[in-house]
Amino acid sequence: MRDFGAGFKYLLQGQKWVGRHGRWLGFGLLPGLVTLVLYTGALVGLGYGADDLTAWATPFADDWSSPWQGVFRGALTGLVFAFGLFLAVITFTAVTLLVGQPFYESLSEEVDRSEGGEVPESGLPLWRELWISARDSLRILVRVALYGILLFACGFIPVVGQTVVPAIGFCVSGFFLAEELTAVALQRRGVELKERLRLLRGRRMAALGFGVPLTLAFLVPFVAVFLMPGAVAGATLMVRDLRGENADDDGSEENDREGGNLPSSGGDQGVHHLPH
Repeated sequence: MRDFGAGFKYLLQGQKWVGRHGRWLGFGLLPGLVTLVLYTGALVGLGYGADDLTAWATPFADDWSSPWQGVFRGALTGLVFAFGLFLAVITFTAVTLLVGQPFYESLSEEVDRSEGGEVPESGLPLWRELWISARDSLRILVRVALYGILLFACGFIPVVGQTVVPAIGFCVSGFFLAEELTAVALQRRGVELKERLRLLRGRRMAALGFGVPLTLAFLVPFVAVFLMPGAVAGATLMVRDLRGENADDDGSEENDREGGNLPSSGGDQGVHHLPH
């Protein structure tokens, strides 16, 4: 649980970071707002067209008597819209990160710069970065979909399906949400998807502590838009921890060296000076 708290701490630190850097907060809101407008338009269109889509997909029900036709197609219409809403929720972060790739990459670089040490850059052209991001996001969405199907089937188990399964579902969503957000900083460092997943599995509780609260917060309408900049900043801070890049570590090592607790890097290592 200590590592879970560490992950949550990075989430809070990311929100505080963008709060102290108001320009980057506004800068990071733009991709989320653009994605929100696109998704809102798509869901409104689905709401208006779901009835026609259901009627087109179920021609065999044209001759059904009332009220069975209305009940059947009404239920299917509700499922179609619910499925569209589910897709919107699980893809919102990936699409926002894809739309805002240059924005969030610049924000992540600024976080690295403010923390000291190196500021890694991928050195890849924008089109290449967008391709890698889209490809990896699709791979993650396939994994999420497979877990979703399995958990949906388990949801029919009495008691367990209504208690344990939803909790596992939030954990799965939180882990992969953490992966998507840390990908911004890790992709700049040239870390491939397989290695990113291995890195997060090594600190699974930290990933859950970061991703699960964020997943719950994203269930509230419009919250995702305002939390995204801080989430990217917090994910960058967590990446620095996962890869041992914290500037404090370098500073403490330097202090130890100056204090004589560590050997210097010069050529006098191992030489013991006698007192005069």
